[in-house]
Parts: sequence; structure tokens; C-alpha cells
Amino acid sequence: MNRTAFPVDGFNLYHSLTAASIPLGGRGTKWLDLRALCRSYLHIIGGGAELAGIHYFSALAKHLEATKPDVTRRHQSFITCLEATGVTVSLSRFKRKSTRCEACGARLERHEEKETDVAIASTLFELFHLAACDTAVILSGDSDLAPAVRTVQRMFGGARVLFAFPYGRKSKELAQLAPGSFQMTKENYARHQLPDPFVAPNGDVTNKPPAW
Repeated sequence: MNRTAFPVDGFNLYHSLTAASIPLGGRGTKWLDLRALCRSYLHIIGGGAELAGIHYFSALAKHLEATKPDVTRRHQSFITCLEATGVTVSLSRFKRKSTRCEACGARLERHEEKETDVAIASTLFELFHLAACDTAVILSGDSDLAPAVRTVQRMFGGARVLFAFPYGRKSKELAQLAPGSFQMTKENYARHQLPDPFVAPNGDVTNKPPAW
């Protein structure tokens, strides 16, 4: 048995899902059945891989509500479905950051997602420290996670960490760091979508947001 956990970089995956809809003729893939998607890759991981948990990390973009009033409502609907399928959800935050334009000197305000990388790294350490998995497959192409993976590999001898690179987001550095990693495809996104409407085990009904 190879207990396999999947830490998921929510925004890295979201941007991949958005990009995937273009070559699919605009067919949306954001209503993703994350649990079914992860299970579909267990045969690639090998060693009798069995699902040991999915940990989804993201943040609600509340700063966009002034121009996109339903942005957090759509995301929250998706999170509700993920939790109903047994996915563990951890939400961080966006922090406002003031910068100055180098060209004109104007003061610019933007928002950065904070804490997600640290949360993924912390969960990775926790999984191996508690011997809660034999393999961790990180769904992300963000090379900022490389230091955490190197440390886990050093501290936990035999710890197997792989990356499932979202469509269009492969990192050469991470591929070299974690041999055996693989690329997810837009077609597999399309094959693993939640039903619309989604009916939770307790009977609650959630409708797929438009254009998702």
C-alpha cells in the first residue's frame, strides 16, 4: 500500500483551468471534481497507491468584489462542493501592497495572496512527521515550493514527493527536484467535472456558476 496525499495550490490550479478552456473551445473546466481527478492519477504514482487525503489551499479574493460582485460567491460554492467530497480546505488571505510605477512614479495598489506557500509547506512537513502518507503529490508548478521539498527530502529519509503539474504550468526546477512528477492534461480536467447541480450527501444543492 502506498498512502498518497495531494496538497493542492488552489490559485495555480485555477489559472491552469482558465487557460485550459481556450483550446477546449471555451468549454469551462473550473467545476472540477478534484477528488476524482486525483484518483485518476493513482495508477501513475504506482506502488499500490491509495488516496490518503486531499488538501486544498486558496484564498477568497474579497478585494475584487467591488468590480466583480459574485467572485467570492462562485469560489465559495466550489469550496462547498470540495468539502462535501471529503477535501480538506485551508484558506489564507490577500494583502494590499503599495508600489510605485518606475515609469511614471505613480503610486499603485495591488493585492498579493499571502500564506498559501507556507501553508502547503507546513502541511507537507506535518504529513511526513505524523507518518500520515508514504507519498505526497503536490498539485502546483510554483517553484517557490522547492525549498520546502528539499528540506522534507533531507529530514525524512525516503520521503517521496512528486509534483502533478497543472496544464500549462510545468517547472523544470521542480521536475528535476522530484523525478517521477507528471503533467496533467486539459482533457482530464474535462473528464472530471462535478455534476450540475451538485447534491451533497446531506441533501444540500449547489449550482455550477455560469461560464465555469
